[in-house]
Amino acid sequence: MQSAGHAVCLGPDIDTDLIIAGRYLRTRDHGVWVSHVFEDLDSALAGRLNGAVIVAGKNFGCGSSREQAALALLEAGVVAVIAPSFARIFFRNAINIGLPAIECSVPCTEGENVRFDLAAGWVEAGGSQYPIRPLSPRMREILAAGGLVNYWRTHQ
Repeated sequence: MQSAGHAVCLGPDIDTDLIIAGRYLRTRDHGVWVSHVFEDLDSALAGRLNGAVIVAGKNFGCGSSREQAALALLEAGVVAVIAPSFARIFFRNAINIGLPAIECSVPCTEGENVRFDLAAGWVEAGGSQYPIRPLSPRMREILAAGGLVNYWRTHQ
């Protein structure tokens, strides 16, 4: 799987409540989430997420186990999230809904083009390539299928 997007740079320890605040989770209309992603961190950030690769610091997705955090990012048009480490439950939630979660330390410049190739195992930013922590073949298959539900539909 290869893809690219413009970088949105975030710091470490971005928790699931910063991704999508609990006050917006009572609705089944995921479109509502799109305009409120990262609202408590930066109210203008949601408008920059379509086509973005989030490049964050360590421990991205810490906090609660809410699957809606990863889903809100996907709904907002985020292409992938790159961070040196993820909270394990966020990592699996992201993979399971088809959002690449890529473990890699990458310097970030806001708006620069970031490319990645999961099969080859690299991220490219600022003209340099960085190795990623490899995803298992099964995880790459789940991402290629668009998430775990789609994967199981084609593997029964």
